[in-house]
Amino acid sequence: MKTHRKLKIGLLLAFLFTSVTFAYSQKFAYVDSDYILQNIPEYQDAQNQLDEFAEEWQADIEQKFGEIDKMYRKYQADAVLLPEDMKRKREDEIISKEREVKKFQEDIFGQEGKLFKKREELILPIQERVYNAIEKIANLKNYGIVFDKSSGASMLFSNSNLDISDEVLKELGYSYNTKGNN
Repeated sequence: MKTHRKLKIGLLLAFLFTSVTFAYSQKFAYVDSDYILQNIPEYQDAQNQLDEFAEEWQADIEQKFGEIDKMYRKYQADAVLLPEDMKRKREDEIISKEREVKKFQEDIFGQEGKLFKKREELILPIQERVYNAIEKIANLKNYGIVFDKSSGASMLFSNSNLDISDEVLKELGYSYNTKGNN
């Protein structure tokens, strides 16, 4: 008898827990941040500026490595005629120049380099505006979670009715190539 009563209470508690959980279940939506960013002209402009900076800096670095290569070839051609102290001096000059260029390369393309800082300066404000628009829509429509389809997270299936990318673009004040989802 006690076992039967415990079973009934257990089932009742399980039912109540399931009901409460279901009542408070989260609404989900997703965005395609690549699609959103591709439809923001300022993002495209910022990306083009970054590409130009990177190309200029890369050309400068390649030119400096070209100078080092010339120094090395000249050294090799002259090495048989040079005394040991002159050889050592020229080798040190080449090594020093190479270190200098590698440091310059790191200062530009490294983790905290100029390109990274320029990217933060140009791209981060746009990404923050997109995030704020997503957050605003999520709060207005009571979405508990908004996934990013383009983030590399596996989405085995996505119902296009849950894609709020066009709404985000609209919130930001941009026209868009409609995905036809909303």
